[in-house]
Amino acid sequence: MFEEAFRRISENLEAWKNGLDNPPEAQASTLSSFLEDYNRTDYGEMYNAESQEEYKRNYPVKKYSDFSLWLSKVKKGEWGSFLIEQPVTWVMTRGTTGSSKVIPVTERHLNHIIRGGSRAILNHVTSDGSLSALMGGVLNLQFPSNYQKMKVQGEEIEYGFSSGTYAKLNPMLAGLQLIPRQEEIDSLNTGLSLDDWKRRYEYIYSRTRDEEIFTLMGVAPIQTGFASYLKKEHGVYPKDVWDIEVIFSTSVPKIQTKYKKMLQRMYGDVPVVEMYTATEGAFGQQKDDFPYFMPNYDLYYFEVKSGNKMKNLHELVRGQWGRLIVSTPILPRYEIGDLIECMGKNYFRVFGRDKSLTRVEHQVYRLLFGWFI
Repeated sequence: MFEEAFRRISENLEAWKNGLDNPPEAQASTLSSFLEDYNRTDYGEMYNAESQEEYKRNYPVKKYSDFSLWLSKVKKGEWGSFLIEQPVTWVMTRGTTGSSKVIPVTERHLNHIIRGGSRAILNHVTSDGSLSALMGGVLNLQFPSNYQKMKVQGEEIEYGFSSGTYAKLNPMLAGLQLIPRQEEIDSLNTGLSLDDWKRRYEYIYSRTRDEEIFTLMGVAPIQTGFASYLKKEHGVYPKDVWDIEVIFSTSVPKIQTKYKKMLQRMYGDVPVVEMYTATEGAFGQQKDDFPYFMPNYDLYYFEVKSGNKMKNLHELVRGQWGRLIVSTPILPRYEIGDLIECMGKNYFRVFGRDKSLTRVEHQVYRLLFGWFI
């Protein structure tokens, strides 16, 4: 049993690292696989691409709102118009820059989330040489997966935030056990109000304070929020309750510069490993001590609009930046709304959402400190 588990771990990490060794080849293979699927849909037939060149020429770059007509068809049951698989559920974003986005979850999309989302953990434990983090529990601070209802194919379904939904669909990510289980979080029937957060935090603390918790994975502001709640209400930080060995943090920019020291002060002086994940995909993760992530070239297709030019992500050189365009098992050439910068040698960082103020701040930052970074 353990031999099979280690084989799967090795194959998963090897696929990621092979992509980093040869990004053009990995990206060509990834897109080829996507095109086989896209071309089986009505959406794909409209644009008729068989190669990278045709894909870039024929398929338009679109924002979430531009896909609304096609997603409406999927909700009505016409899933073959846009997808090759019937959705197993739907998930929503946190709506950090406006209204929440709601997207379908297919088996292939979920498989990519699981493979990419587990790599930070697997890489850390195999690089560190210690498997102890795989033997304990993971503190579950995810959002509820039962937040709203909507009609799909004429029937009312319940859906919620992607983090909680993915945790529910894959409760043993990389062999780790979530404590408490997502079903317990959902049973509280909480939302996003301050009182709802307090209820969730209090339940999580009472449920886990006597458990062996070795790590946590999730949204950085929620991780710091939970720790602040414990200090305020119970007079302790998480480091006073559990022996945390590593923190996996995601979903916001500036994890290494803004959140790392706060997290270490609250949870202990342990590694903080950054992941670049979103509702739409698990796009990359930190590989080593450099405070940047490295893309999952074998799972997603990446482009960047840098100035007036479209480039493949791997074509960027140190200091170049732009709007990130991702292609996933569900969304072709999707402008996700993040600004990304190349730090050289396949190291990247997302420094903010695509807003005018963020772009201006970054340009000023480059003028002042570009020589240093």
